[in-house]
Amino acid sequence: MKNVAITLILLMAGSIAYGQHTINISNTDSGKSGNADHTLTIGSDGIHITSYNKDEKRKKIELIFFMLDLGINNLQDKTNYNSPDAQAYLQVNQDQKNSNLFSLREGKSVNVNIYPVMLKFYALQTKNQKIIISSGFGIQSYDFRFNKPISYVNYTSPAVIMDTISFSKNKLGFYFLNIPLGVTFKTRLSEKLWGVYGFGITGGYRLSSWTKQISDERGKDKNHDSFNFQDFNACLTGEIGLDKHFRLYASYQLTNLYKNALDQHPFAIGIRFGGV
Repeated sequence: MKNVAITLILLMAGSIAYGQHTINISNTDSGKSGNADHTLTIGSDGIHITSYNKDEKRKKIELIFFMLDLGINNLQDKTNYNSPDAQAYLQVNQDQKNSNLFSLREGKSVNVNIYPVMLKFYALQTKNQKIIISSGFGIQSYDFRFNKPISYVNYTSPAVIMDTISFSKNKLGFYFLNIPLGVTFKTRLSEKLWGVYGFGITGGYRLSSWTKQISDERGKDKNHDSFNFQDFNACLTGEIGLDKHFRLYASYQLTNLYKNALDQHPFAIGIRFGGV
């Protein structure tokens, strides 16, 4: 075990300096009916464990570690601001009860998705086309930076108010435990270049929601609360790019961010690092 550990460490160090290394692990137990090889690949794009079918000579299942989405997000607002629920939830002046109340500093409203482990299954493999089904788990986060000094409160009931001071930072944040299910297509464009495109859906459970405000009067103030937000969400996702070069992603939340009163749907676009 000690020698194996030393070998793995040396391979990881070498992969960073010189490229990619592969370890082949064969099923040599003649008493078992399994007929597969396994490959551990350590490279600059991460660690991959691949399962090969010896008969077909093609990989069927691959376990990949670490995929990161980094982008900006915004809100599609479908709220009927004349409804009794919206009127009661927004405790601001009547002329402020509209979508402009939630206008964002778009360049600083950030979406980050982290997937530590993804499992991908090759549904189709030909010389020029691959179809991959994938799933895993991860963390989906939203940060919404507001232009106006609104505050989410939860006294006798949740509400949004217009604060009496100005904030240098006024942010609403979320963490969701996220499970994706996607279909990815890879099409050969040239001998060494593959186009990548795909779509999927994610389901999430809200782990945390909070506000963070910074002002001269109050300093840094962070408040964790549900604030009338849904516990579960579902998103449509898509990606496009060139395999091992770059990928762009997009997502749109199908479910309402709120339980009631308001009707807002986050969407995001950005860059994907790694991928199936």
